[in-house]
Amino acid sequence: MAPLVYVCVRPQQVAAEAEYASFRSAMGLDETGLERIDLTRDALPDDAFTRWRGFVVGGSPYNATDDPDSKSEGQLRLEADLARIADAAASGSTAALFTCFGIGVATTRLGGTISRDFPEDTGPTDVTLTDAGRADRLLGSLAPTFTAFTAHKEGTETLPAGAVLLATNPDCPVQAYRVGDTLYATQFHPEPTPQAFTERMTVYRNDGYFDAADYDRIAARVLAAPVTEPSRLLAAFADAF
Repeated sequence: MAPLVYVCVRPQQVAAEAEYASFRSAMGLDETGLERIDLTRDALPDDAFTRWRGFVVGGSPYNATDDPDSKSEGQLRLEADLARIADAAASGSTAALFTCFGIGVATTRLGGTISRDFPEDTGPTDVTLTDAGRADRLLGSLAPTFTAFTAHKEGTETLPAGAVLLATNPDCPVQAYRVGDTLYATQFHPEPTPQAFTERMTVYRNDGYFDAADYDRIAARVLAAPVTEPSRLLAAFADAF
C-alpha cells in the first residue's frame, strides 16, 4: 500500500521538522507510513497521486490573501502545487487534509473566498462541531466542543460550492469543512501538543502573530490548555485513508 505524505510549506526548517514529528505522532505513523515532501524546496512530482495515497498539509507563515505581486516565486509555485492536490482530493482521486494556511489555498482554488476579517490570536480556542460534523466519519468521534490551537491572520469567508461545514466558532466561523468524501480542511492546527505549540511560537515570536513581550503569558495558557481532541482527527484520517 502506498504511504501517506506530509506536505511541508514552512520555510523555517526547525519548525517544519517539529511539525512533521507532530503529525507522525498524532497519526501513529513512522517515517515509512508518513513520508515527507517539502514544497518550499521541491515541486510536487508528476507521480504524486500514485506515489502517495493521501496528503496532510501543514501550516505556514505565508498568507493566501497576500497581494500576488508581493508573493515570492516560491510561494506562487507551492500554492499552485497545493491547488493540484485540492483538485485531486475534491474529485475523489486522492485524500487530503489541509490545515491553517492550506485551508486558504484550497478554499480559493475551489471557488470559495478568504478574508482578513477572521483572524485568531495565538493560543487555545474553543471549536464546536456542527450537526454535519457530529455525523462526519472523521470528526464525529470528537467531543462536540473541544479546545484547539490557532494562530492565523486570515480565514474562510465563503465556502466552496458543495462544501459541508463541519466545525465553527464565533471568531472564525469556518473552522473545518469537507468537500465530497476525500477533501478535509481545518483552520485550527490538529497536530501539535501544547509543548510543541510553544516551541513553534518561539520560531515565530517576531512574525506578528502576537506581541513578543507576551510570549510567557501566552505560552502559560497554551501549556495549561486541555488539548486532546484535534489529534484524534489525524488518527481518524490515517485510519480512513
